[in-house]
Amino acid sequence: IDVTNDEAILKDKKCVGYITSGGYAHHVKKSMALGYVPPELSKHNSTLDVEINGKLYLAHVTDKPLYDANGGKMKN
Repeated sequence: IDVTNDEAILKDKKCVGYITSGGYAHHVKKSMALGYVPPELSKHNSTLDVEINGKLYLAHVTDKPLYDANGGKMKN
């Protein structure tokens, strides 16, 4: 399921931020979202929950690009 915007980001059932944008990322074949959370919750590989239409979904935090930043796929 994809986010639109303003969905709540939760940690331990407490709202810690909000989604600003998102959608389906065809190149990684997953839904992705951008949002704001406190710095201590933005560590790579940490998990948070996102509430969409009253249901919680697990979200994985990444600080890596979601595309082929070095062009490695084009070189092969």
